Amino acid sequence: MIQNEKLESVYREELQDLYDAEMQIVNALPGMAQASSSPELKAAFELHLAETIQQVRRLEQVFAEMGEAPGSETSEGMRALLAEGRLRINSLPSSPVLDAALIAAAQKVEHYEISGYGTARTLAQMLNHGDAARLLQRTLDEEKETDSVLTEIAEAVIVGEELDDAETEGEEVAS
Repeated sequence: MIQNEKLESVYREELQDLYDAEMQIVNALPGMAQASSSPELKAAFELHLAETIQQVRRLEQVFAEMGEAPGSETSEGMRALLAEGRLRINSLPSSPVLDAALIAAAQKVEHYEISGYGTARTLAQMLNHGDAARLLQRTLDEEKETDSVLTEIAEAVIVGEELDDAETEGEEVAS
């Protein structure tokens, strides 16, 4: 019984961290979208903002099913990751280089979330919280998809723009 209570406590802490992390992301994504020079990246950030709002609602549903409200604990890990993204925005001009830095920062955020949601889902399963496990799995799948989309944008848009620039420079030299 004591082990189950301790596991419930770890589960609750993980959910609290995820909830605060998602709230921080909701606040950060508009700035990341605005700073992006790539229309595809801007659209991906805007889409992920809408998705993140739904993820917050899912977490609120998980808390409600537990008979609790989300707490006010700060996700220090997420705060640090998002600070890195703000640093890039403030130190680089709008360009494919900034877009690459934003993608790198955003993927670190996604990997943090993938880890957190995977852990929370597994704990929910272990504690026989089936509905919560399904909601957490849905969000986990979305986070993995977002990570994949960011990789595709980096490979197709950012690299493509750099290659276009290099080809243009080469043509000018050859002229």
